Amino acid sequence: MPLILGLLAMYGPTVVDLSRTIWQSEEQGHGPLILAASLWLFYEGRAALAQDSKGSSHPLAWAGLILGAALYAFGRTQSIIMLELGSVIPVVGASLALLYGWPAVYKLKFPLFFLIFTVPLPGPVIDALTGPLKAHVSSIAETLLYALGYPVARIGVSLTVGQYQLLVADACSGLNSMLSLAAIGIFYLHLMKRPSAIHNVLLLLVIAPLAFAANIIRVIILCLVTYHFGDEAGQGFVHGAAGLMLFAIALVLLFSVDSVLSLVFRRKQTS
Repeated sequence: MPLILGLLAMYGPTVVDLSRTIWQSEEQGHGPLILAASLWLFYEGRAALAQDSKGSSHPLAWAGLILGAALYAFGRTQSIIMLELGSVIPVVGASLALLYGWPAVYKLKFPLFFLIFTVPLPGPVIDALTGPLKAHVSSIAETLLYALGYPVARIGVSLTVGQYQLLVADACSGLNSMLSLAAIGIFYLHLMKRPSAIHNVLLLLVIAPLAFAANIIRVIILCLVTYHFGDEAGQGFVHGAAGLMLFAIALVLLFSVDSVLSLVFRRKQTS
């Protein structure tokens, strides 16, 4: 209970700040879901925190706690959210080691690892990744629309369809969908506990292509809606609904690939 109260006192204000800022954006809207999933994983693994567990006073545990506290203090005072939120991993891990010993940390290694997905990427990294992704998405969308007979032209990441001009924004690059799908895919694999390592690796490898393809479809749909029904229709409800719908489609495709792989590996085991 003191550990829980201490974590709430430290990171409660951080969560409040995130809920008022970046978690309200489309790019980081998955943050609360990832945090909720992480808390559920810790709750499911609470059996590792047995009352008879012996804490460890190993210097490495104290070093981890001091490092985490320093990262939190520096990130909080300097408004560096990546350090402030990322510090929760060494703080929680070191606290568990001190209270319950290293075996408890080992048993809860997946919830600790999953907390990585709650940490936003730094701005320079996002800019470096989204630029090429937006260029590829807009280029492929232009090629497909032109093949369908639509009057389309592209300048950089700007698409002109008929009399309308659309800018492929960062949210349409596919980076955030890749991160969200990666988190959900890893969470899904952890729950399913597939026995084959090849199965798990193949499923992880298809996450990025699925997210990329889903965002291409999203841009094409927005172009078609704008071309046929006007700019107001393309930028209204359809704009937000297209992102949610295609993310759901990407999830269904991910689960479908998992089902196919399960069938293939089940037949191999049977033979």
